[in-house]
Amino acid sequence: MTPGAAGFAGRSAGRDPWVLLICCARVFLFANFMVLAATLPVLMPAWGIGAARAGSIITSFTLAYALSLFATSWLADHFGAKRVALASAWATAAAALAFGFGARDYLSAFILYGLAGLMQGGTYTPVVMLFAERFAPQQRGKAVGWLIGSTSVGYAGSLGIAGLGLSLGGWQTAFALSGLLPAAGAALLTAVLWRQANTIHARAGALNLRRVMAASADARRLIAGYTAHSWELLGMWAWVPAFVAANLAQGGWAIAGASGLAAYIGAASHIAGAGASLSMGTASDIHGRRKVLLLVAAACALLSFSIGWMVGATPILVVPLVLAYAFLAIGDSAVLSTALTETVDPAWLGSVLAVRSLLGFGAGAAAPLAFGAVLDAVGGSGPLAWGLAFASLGIAGALAAWFAFRLSDGTRRG
Repeated sequence: MTPGAAGFAGRSAGRDPWVLLICCARVFLFANFMVLAATLPVLMPAWGIGAARAGSIITSFTLAYALSLFATSWLADHFGAKRVALASAWATAAAALAFGFGARDYLSAFILYGLAGLMQGGTYTPVVMLFAERFAPQQRGKAVGWLIGSTSVGYAGSLGIAGLGLSLGGWQTAFALSGLLPAAGAALLTAVLWRQANTIHARAGALNLRRVMAASADARRLIAGYTAHSWELLGMWAWVPAFVAANLAQGGWAIAGASGLAAYIGAASHIAGAGASLSMGTASDIHGRRKVLLLVAAACALLSFSIGWMVGATPILVVPLVLAYAFLAIGDSAVLSTALTETVDPAWLGSVLAVRSLLGFGAGAAAPLAFGAVLDAVGGSGPLAWGLAFASLGIAGALAAWFAFRLSDGTRRG
């Protein structure tokens, strides 16, 4: 148990104003996260760019975000999680403003969206460390579930803000609205954390990161499982809207209407993801981390291997399956994070999270490209192409289940 956690061992995370306010702050901080994905159909003709260049803007954000997670996790070990989280929040707000009012063509968007990703990482892993400091293990899964759930709500909110901006004044308005809101999140996070102590955990002099990792097989398995989980999750997020649009189009919908409805279903899938993070985090407190990780990863892999073959099925069947898929794909995220906080010495948690973030989001950045390569290689938009493309995600899901199965008895209880 980390220092100070004992005082919160009996407190429900869902009734702790500290948790709720931090979650609200993160919803605002993620307001620009999905704005580019939501506006791409409008930006491509407006800027005269093709799909590859459009996708490269998102790739610049994702890779910069991975580097940011790595750097801010390492910095949190050395300068304290609170200090890094607050600095990152205000940097995120500044970068969001720069993108919202400065991105007006491909090159400016590529640079400024990448800058936004580079500032964002400290609003995630250092905050996980703050939650680990505050909550004892019997409450930590639920607490981290609230944290990860707020990310999903932030994604859904970002899509909603972008849609509102598009309807009010086009992509420029969408950019501006999403650029303004992160400042409110930074202000709220500052108000919540301002009087909180900035903890820097002492390290044993004989240890280094290599020895810390070598000493814990479970830490290595959790990082490997997270990497596989990230491949499946980010690949799913990137391609499910197009899959739903293809399903609706095969059912007779016009492509414009199908794309619009698919975007709303995408937002709904992130809301489902928020429920998954909270419920699975809570379940892991009751039934154990290992059991929940294994069941969720196996069920998600099963859907990855099967859903693509249903592209021609009725949307009445496909849409609920997509929502279930979204629920399961992120359902193990909070549990993976919680288990790692319980496996690693707090003095080294930031450095271990840095390694995990680089590997996980590196895999997550590659997954959409691999998925698209399978679609192009098979050709067409029928069940074979979609089935094999989603199977490329299912392989990673099966690996995540295997690494969960290999966890030791120490992770079986929450």
